Amino acid sequence: MKDLRWIVLFGVVIATLLVTLQSGVWLSFVMMTLYTVLLSQSWNILGGFGGQLSFGHALFFGVGAYTQAIAQLRWGWNPWLAMPFAIAMGTGVAIAIGAITFRYGLKGSYFALVTLAFAEVFRILAVSLPFTGAGVGLMVPLRQSVGNLQFASPRGYATLLLVFVMAALLVTAWLRHSRFGAWLQAVRDNENAARAVGVNPLRVKLGAIALSGAFMSAAGMCYVQMFQYIDAGIAFGSTISVEALVGVIVGGLGTLWGPVLGAAVLYAMGEFTRNLFGELPGLSMVIYGAVLILIVMFLPRGITGAGASVRRLLGMDKKTAAAPDAQAAATHEENARV
Repeated sequence: MKDLRWIVLFGVVIATLLVTLQSGVWLSFVMMTLYTVLLSQSWNILGGFGGQLSFGHALFFGVGAYTQAIAQLRWGWNPWLAMPFAIAMGTGVAIAIGAITFRYGLKGSYFALVTLAFAEVFRILAVSLPFTGAGVGLMVPLRQSVGNLQFASPRGYATLLLVFVMAALLVTAWLRHSRFGAWLQAVRDNENAARAVGVNPLRVKLGAIALSGAFMSAAGMCYVQMFQYIDAGIAFGSTISVEALVGVIVGGLGTLWGPVLGAAVLYAMGEFTRNLFGELPGLSMVIYGAVLILIVMFLPRGITGAGASVRRLLGMDKKTAAAPDAQAAATHEENARV
């Protein structure tokens, strides 16, 4: 499979960089880029392939992050043991939210607002409950060792993130070619038509949100291990949700490499502006907004669809322009025969 070859090549290139790079700055850059890619790829599974636009994806991130921190601090678990439990908790919450929303047919702006509301509810709970550290948050003690899932160099965390990114890419490639992926895209395009041919929309969307929640909670778990701290504002705030969805929109919805390109470009741009203008508050969000406006206006298919969008703007894509006329002519001819 062609996608598999490209995914393996991507993994080899990033792994080579992690082995050869010695600068802590560049290792941190690769680590945070992979972290942003994981956020975007997890959102892409539900929003890009499933067409369910979520504004509250930080909910699953926060559940994974808090579960990882609580398991270590409150229950004394080893971080490696807490990791699958944190991912399972994020997946379970995703399925529960999906069962509530999809069963009642919520989609589009309604689904987006409901996910945003759930994220806000969890943020308020995290601020209020002593078990979660309330407004202070939770700080994981620094005990650097591989057994404690804490590394002295960003190289270790980047390797862990690369494993999850590779898994997300493989799942995305599977969605592009599998029967489940075809069902998911059919539900996205026309839910009633998909139901008419025997597809169960509820089951398909629940599978998509489970996969998406699993990778999002994995990103939250990685965040806790990287920074040894989490609070309600970070875990369930809008910043995480915005980072996840903007990378996909910039790169290309429902594509394999769009979230990778979009997330990498946005993170590199954010780092460049921070170095150029300093730590101006809110500057990264302003840049995200400006880039998003330009992408929507001139590249509606994202970076991965830039070629087709440019040809369409210049009137060079004659095949695309002629396709609707040809289809209409074929339909007219068929009707005439009938």
